[in-house]
Amino acid sequence: MYVTALSTIACLLAGRLGRLLTFCGASLLFVFPAYSLEPTPAQGETLEELVDALEDRHYAKRVYDDSLSRAHLNEYIDSLDPQRMFFTSADIEKFDAYGEALDDYGREGELSPAFEIFNVYEARLRSRLTQVVEQVGDWVAGYDFEREEFIEVDGSELPWADKPSDLDDRWRKRVKNQVLSLKLADKPDDEIVPMLERRYTSQLNRLDQYNAQDVFQVYANALTELFDPHTSYFSPRRAENFDINMSLSFDGIGAVLQVDDEFTKIARLVPAGPAEKQGDLQPSQLIVGVGQGNSGPITDVVGWRLDEVVDLIRGPRDTIVRLEVIPDKMKTDQRQVIAIRRNQVKLEEQSAQSDIIEVPDVNGDVRKIGVIDIPAFYIDFAALRRGDDDYKSTTRDVRRLIGELEADGVEGLVIDLRNNGGGSLQEANELTGLFIEYGPTVQIRSAERRVWRDGKRRRSAYYDGPVAVLINRLSASASEIFAGALQDYGRAIVVGDRTFGKGTVQTMMALPEGQLKVTESKFYRVSGDSTQHRGVVPDISYPSLFDPEQIGESSLDNALDWDQISPVRHREYNFYGQLLPTLQQRHEERVSDDPDFIFLTDQVAMAAETRSLTQLPLSEQSRVELREAQEAKALAIENKRRKAKGLELLTSLSDAPADPLADEEMGGTEGETGGDDALSVHSDPIEDDSDTPDVLLIETGRILADAMALSAPASERPEQQTAAR
Repeated sequence: MYVTALSTIACLLAGRLGRLLTFCGASLLFVFPAYSLEPTPAQGETLEELVDALEDRHYAKRVYDDSLSRAHLNEYIDSLDPQRMFFTSADIEKFDAYGEALDDYGREGELSPAFEIFNVYEARLRSRLTQVVEQVGDWVAGYDFEREEFIEVDGSELPWADKPSDLDDRWRKRVKNQVLSLKLADKPDDEIVPMLERRYTSQLNRLDQYNAQDVFQVYANALTELFDPHTSYFSPRRAENFDINMSLSFDGIGAVLQVDDEFTKIARLVPAGPAEKQGDLQPSQLIVGVGQGNSGPITDVVGWRLDEVVDLIRGPRDTIVRLEVIPDKMKTDQRQVIAIRRNQVKLEEQSAQSDIIEVPDVNGDVRKIGVIDIPAFYIDFAALRRGDDDYKSTTRDVRRLIGELEADGVEGLVIDLRNNGGGSLQEANELTGLFIEYGPTVQIRSAERRVWRDGKRRRSAYYDGPVAVLINRLSASASEIFAGALQDYGRAIVVGDRTFGKGTVQTMMALPEGQLKVTESKFYRVSGDSTQHRGVVPDISYPSLFDPEQIGESSLDNALDWDQISPVRHREYNFYGQLLPTLQQRHEERVSDDPDFIFLTDQVAMAAETRSLTQLPLSEQSRVELREAQEAKALAIENKRRKAKGLELLTSLSDAPADPLADEEMGGTEGETGGDDALSVHSDPIEDDSDTPDVLLIETGRILADAMALSAPASERPEQQTAAR
């Protein structure tokens, strides 16, 4: 909603546009700007090389032909006006003349169609913003909040407006929805109009700073994203920001942000970063305001550009930034201000950690289970290159932790990879080597279809005890390689939720202006299965509040498909294969009357019901009734859990402690300012006592304990050479 394209343009450089004529009466009339933007020669050269690089180097080997040209046009128009708020069907019909010509223009480095379309959009945007700023007071005074009408939650499914008056009505509803959301968020009536005037004036002022580089970036990415969602063009400034974020050499809050219509969305939190440690900020929340210090004014950032929001959030170490957030676009009236102290993310704080839990097995005997939580696959490459003997790495830390846990008498291990978005491929391979005697761990196929394998090349000692791997939807990339390898080798029971499904490899290449991040390779398991799109499917599944339509590779447009290549001959340890039906049955029996699992299942159903809503009421009474109905369902679910556990019932959700399943509920997607993977957001305990391990971890320990009790002695375990799992 709101002015979406202001957020889609990711870089802000100096530049001025001519003033435009605005509107006539209630409907807009387009007039070309006095000084429209034009492409630079360097951008034409960059476009030619970008097209060549996509066709020559991208894994999919797609050709930029007439079919892809038409898709490029549609993607570009959608990037500018995703909510159907500016262009009419007549505009789209005129633009359609370029439908099968953009490929020819692109090979010649010709950008005139891109800038012609943008200048039409820019004129419409400027006119509309001017209209809102000048008339919002009258509009608000005339709104009837008793009228039963609705606004689409996602306007991208609307048809293009037939005439300007249809756009007027969409804008009337949009601003009315903003006013109603502010009213229900307890904003004083006399502050609402000034707040909206400031919001749209700010967006109008930012429009004057658009330049040719902004236009080129949107147009180029409309093409790159058709090849796959991880291939993208970086303008010079955006490339600089990417390098800064990848090095983690800046002071901030440790959050990766992305665009979501007019909002800035929390894509993921950096493991052990300030935001993750503070605990309140969650992936999928939307930032609507930013304040400096403990008491500075909150600046409304709805409709701001991504880089500008990032600049507000960044700041000197040991200073406070306050973020005003909402849960999602369905709950714009539910606002929370979160104060976070800026700091620097340190490698040692992302280290693997261990713990011990004790759980009963199928025979009632108590088993001592070691837990190793791995937030990321990390390695200090600089220290390694220097020849330091004690350089930090995931594998070195886990090897030490295994030794300590064995000394404490643990009988098995749970490797917790929840929310681990990956990291070093080298570390994924090395870590797998701690659990197998030797053998391949991953296959990598290039765009030329050459396959090479990586893994443990020499036999050596390894941990041969029982293992379970706990995963969720935010376990990605290197996590999927490790979990998939242990599953293929039969070395571990894999439990949890289907993983993210990112099975592609990107490289950066320089262009005459900016850089291209292009997908050149694809990961495959030793079984021959790709980790792409489908992810790692657990042997025993847990319910999850992650929405697969919003989170994961399968939720991304133009994601590469899952496929298979030839398997690699590998040893099958086969610890658990025959036990899985019994373990599954035991698991289902336990969780059928487990209050915390029932609570999670009920929340899954409620979240799905909420996501099914496609419209929001603009009647104040209906909106309040909707919110109260959702709160009543949430309260009933919470009290059902509390009653079963013998806890005091609540009369209001405001009396509840922090949501013990919040981290399981919220998810992340690929961000624009970091890498491709979803990073760690540790799960809070399920119990009210924060020292008690969470229910998913406890259940994983119980599954492993059952497996140990039901397993034959190690000497009797079947072992074979196999070509596939």
